[in-house]
Amino acid sequence: MLLPCRHAQATPMPSIEPKPACDSPTVLTRREFVGQSGALGAILTSRLQPTPAAAPMAVICLIQYEIDPAQRAAFAEYATNWAAVIPRCGGDLVGYFLPYEGTNHIGWALIAFESLAAYEAYRAKLRSDPDAQRNLAFARTGRFIVREERTFVEAVPATFKRR
Repeated sequence: MLLPCRHAQATPMPSIEPKPACDSPTVLTRREFVGQSGALGAILTSRLQPTPAAAPMAVICLIQYEIDPAQRAAFAEYATNWAAVIPRCGGDLVGYFLPYEGTNHIGWALIAFESLAAYEAYRAKLRSDPDAQRNLAFARTGRFIVREERTFVEAVPATFKRR
């Protein structure tokens, strides 16, 4: 199992100074709101519906894996290993998914990016990331991934991250 490198440690969120009063209303980002209102703000913002101003990521990479059903645990370890690497390299990891019922040989990953250019920059960072290279070698030697396909999709804004 790969462990996050020392660079993946969380950094403290900078303090948010109150904005001076002015004639026009102040619109806070989610991070600013949570920073100013603490735990209550976090609870409230986690239940808010997305607004048109909070546009979803423009491109989502949907990876479909054909996996060896006898090596389900190895695929789960492989997916878990990406949890620190993908965000560090610039992807917004939505999640990895194993088959639950029905077809037992298909898994998925969803990774969001602001643009295809951001995806390309992410791929370049992956090539030089030692943890990424170790995880790819783990998959090659374990042979639990038979095949993978990448499809790039976009979210329908009115349906993205609805609660």
